Amino acid sequence: MRRIKLVIAYDGTNFHGWQYQPDARTVEGELNAALTGFLKTTIQVIGASRTDAGVHACGNVAVFDTESTVPGDRFGFAVNRNLPEDMKIVSSEEVAPDFHPRYDSHHKTYEYHMITGEIFPTDRLYAWYVWEELDVDKMNEAAAYLVGKHDFSSFRAAGCVAKDSIRTIFDANVRRDGRQVIISVTGDGFLYNMVRIIAGTLRNVGAGRIAPEKMKDIIEAADRKEAGPTAPPQGLFLKEIVY
Repeated sequence: MRRIKLVIAYDGTNFHGWQYQPDARTVEGELNAALTGFLKTTIQVIGASRTDAGVHACGNVAVFDTESTVPGDRFGFAVNRNLPEDMKIVSSEEVAPDFHPRYDSHHKTYEYHMITGEIFPTDRLYAWYVWEELDVDKMNEAAAYLVGKHDFSSFRAAGCVAKDSIRTIFDANVRRDGRQVIISVTGDGFLYNMVRIIAGTLRNVGAGRIAPEKMKDIIEAADRKEAGPTAPPQGLFLKEIVY
């Protein structure tokens, strides 16, 4: 039995998230169906990150086991023909039989996109429209407090099933790109809605509602009520998972 690793990109707009649901369109469901159709045997992938409805990905990862003799690097080319237009396999390769996409990852990078100023109709699908002007320098000052190993309970949504809320953030920064303000966060793992709550909190900093140094107090409070709102899903992109 061989294990094949897939890197997958998708536009999350019309998906009800990653995880398979019998009565809803999901990324995992479409991928299982495409692989099953190609290999003529039932395939169930194991995913690295269960993104929510509306969330996009440039580099989510999944694996599946097969007895097929198709070269590992050819699965993407072969299976993409069976996939819908809003998702594609970016690359594929054979990996060790015990490789696990969730437990073997070293770090993940997410980006959150906001739009300020003039907005166009397509922006609503890939960014959060923020009517205030945002001070990127103050947002960066606040983001610096996130770096390191902390209890991120303040950024943990209700319903999170993680056993603990300790995570390590390796990098957190904010940049402006034209009309967009982009938050980038790299860490060893993330709690449910953690990046979206970080984004909502940094938006409040950028808009002048809270001082940048308040981020330190929010982290230390370990209390969800102290952080900002949960930003909407369409601005979130899973950029990369590194092993």
